[in-house]
Amino acid sequence: MGKGGDSSVVGKGKDASEMTKTSEKYTWAEVKKHSIPSDAWVVHNNKVYDVSNWHEHPGGGVIFTHAGDDMTDIFAAFHAAGSQAMMKKFLIGELIPESVEHKDQHQRKFEKAYRDLRSKLIMMGMFKASPGFYIYKQTANLSMWAASMAMMYYSDSTLVHIAAAMLMGLFFQQCGWLAHDFLHHQVFKNRRHGDYAGLFWGNLMQGFSVQWWKNKHNGHHAVPNLHNSSALAQDGDPDIDTMPLLAWSVQQARQYRELRADGQDSPFVKFMIKNQVIFYFPILLLARLSWLNESFKTSFGLGASTANAALELKLKGLQYPVIEKVFITLHHAWMFAFACGFGKFSLGYSIALYLLTTTSSGFFLAIVFGLGHNGMATYDADKRPDFWKLQVTTSRNITGGHGVPQAFVDWFCGGLQYQVDHHLFPMIPRHNLPKTHDFVESFCKEWNVQYHEADLYDGTLEVLDCLKTVGLEFVTEFLKDGPTM
Repeated sequence: MGKGGDSSVVGKGKDASEMTKTSEKYTWAEVKKHSIPSDAWVVHNNKVYDVSNWHEHPGGGVIFTHAGDDMTDIFAAFHAAGSQAMMKKFLIGELIPESVEHKDQHQRKFEKAYRDLRSKLIMMGMFKASPGFYIYKQTANLSMWAASMAMMYYSDSTLVHIAAAMLMGLFFQQCGWLAHDFLHHQVFKNRRHGDYAGLFWGNLMQGFSVQWWKNKHNGHHAVPNLHNSSALAQDGDPDIDTMPLLAWSVQQARQYRELRADGQDSPFVKFMIKNQVIFYFPILLLARLSWLNESFKTSFGLGASTANAALELKLKGLQYPVIEKVFITLHHAWMFAFACGFGKFSLGYSIALYLLTTTSSGFFLAIVFGLGHNGMATYDADKRPDFWKLQVTTSRNITGGHGVPQAFVDWFCGGLQYQVDHHLFPMIPRHNLPKTHDFVESFCKEWNVQYHEADLYDGTLEVLDCLKTVGLEFVTEFLKDGPTM
């Protein structure tokens, strides 16, 4: 078993111990054996690190998504310059490059080329945020909130109340994009400042726990559309962990089946997957209710949404325990006042307005999330492609079309219309993504990498077609194996 989590810090100079570590050589096959949190090795620039049980990792449990794999590029995507210095204490040796048999000379040139592109974008200033842009976005968001509150407080019209509820739902969606930008550290160099802004727009204004979001979203970015390599591994994408309600591949349905004691699909699973194309939109409407529930449980220590999150909370706890709880409580307090018309409305009317606000927000958010990745390629975690191909082939950009102008798409999607580009460079501020997109598109054409985009209508049809196809494959497999009921 590895002992990286217990290693002592190495000093600045190279002592005898460090020299001994760097003299150790490991093959790729040996690295691949260490792929679970309690026994986790990772590779960065051909150096091997033992991060077993390193639950104190500042970014949380995302470190284990690349256990037994190369983290060079995802490390660069998430970390500020100089962060690799923290890794010295976990160094155990060097990788033998020739042992990585799945990389030929062409692949090595390809990886160097996209790393050079990242350096070029840094030199061009693409990673620098515009203060004016984010002042404008925050002011616009607060204006939406104030308008919704005023409409609910001053008006006695049911139509105005319905409009206020839906405007508040849209406000929650736009809060999601702002919190997303701040927590990806696109705006502030000081990461704590980004966290505080994320707590305001996430916990207080939107009702979502920053800790819950970070664990889930960082894991998603590291391994988009990947299935766990084993039941004990934590190298799969939590965003496609939608069983037993939705299956994005037959492989996902099989893995869920294997977790059951009897190794069989329950009648509920069979019914849902068979009809998942019908239930997709109703599930989107309920998405925010699920996220609110998970956020409340995370903030108050009542549970966790994934095994990775549960382990992180158990061993590390909340990064901002007091602020998380206070802001979540205040969110529900002001949302209660809004839904009941500040005490004017009946219980039934208040519940109806609350559900309208919550379901509309869930739909506004989830439709963008769904278009970003659903229906795109999925992979087994232990057979993932390189960083660039993984991010590009599992993501879909959203364009204007079918009567929907690009300007509306840009505003509505909050930067995630450039999902491919954002996944490649998550710390580039959204206002710089259009320029970044030109370089990414050109690079993909030069290296013959599949790159996909669709408008809101066609993209939604692609998602539904994927669900339908997987549902039919699931039923066919079930009938082929022979029903037992």
